[in-house]
Amino acid sequence: MNFQHKQHEFTSFIRNPDTHPAPPDVKPDRMAMYRSLLFNNIESFLASNFPVLKKIIPEQHWMDMAQDFFSQHSNKSPYFAEIAEEFLQYLQDERKPDPNDPPFMLELAHYEWVEMAATIATEQLPDNSSDVEKLNESSRLKLSPLAWSLAYQFPVHKLSPQYQPDSIPEIPTFLTVFRDRDDEVRFLEIPPITYQMLVFVEENKGLTVSDCIAKLNATFTGINTDIIKSGTIKTIEELADKDIIFFD
Repeated sequence: MNFQHKQHEFTSFIRNPDTHPAPPDVKPDRMAMYRSLLFNNIESFLASNFPVLKKIIPEQHWMDMAQDFFSQHSNKSPYFAEIAEEFLQYLQDERKPDPNDPPFMLELAHYEWVEMAATIATEQLPDNSSDVEKLNESSRLKLSPLAWSLAYQFPVHKLSPQYQPDSIPEIPTFLTVFRDRDDEVRFLEIPPITYQMLVFVEENKGLTVSDCIAKLNATFTGINTDIIKSGTIKTIEELADKDIIFFD
């Protein structure tokens, strides 16, 4: 028997002993030990990256979900730090619907993954913050490489064992998650118009303040144009102070 076949036999049993037999030449207690060590490592990593989700979901339900991920998902990355993204992919594309899953589970998992991704991101902030005194309508805007604009149906940043809405709120939640110069990951709850502004900046390279205001006026037609202009400039200044937006 070649090494690759033996390796496949070994890992198949570890992933799912209910459907794959153990290698006949390895003691059962040793195989059980290997499986327990690997699963516990994966479950511990998931728990550390999705702490709120783990607290909210009943213990057995969480363990069953971790077990299903461990058994069924085929990881595409060899890096341990990317297991959280693999778990998110499993929830999005592979997990069979379960009536015991909370309705906000996928959104909460995504939010917690973003926090982790922001923590380990290798991108760097520009050396200097933008000088808000130099901001004008010709300034070209750029989103921080360490900032994410997020829109959710549920208030993911408020979820806890004590607060678990069972239906979608009437008002969606808009957030920006960012890493500051002290490498602290922070979040801001923002209004819809600020979220849309950040999306415009991210999707339109070299967008000027003037162009951004025009796009917002075309999107939010029920708001006075002068209010949009003054509000946009003030918001850009506030976000520039936090190194969420840069301009030149």
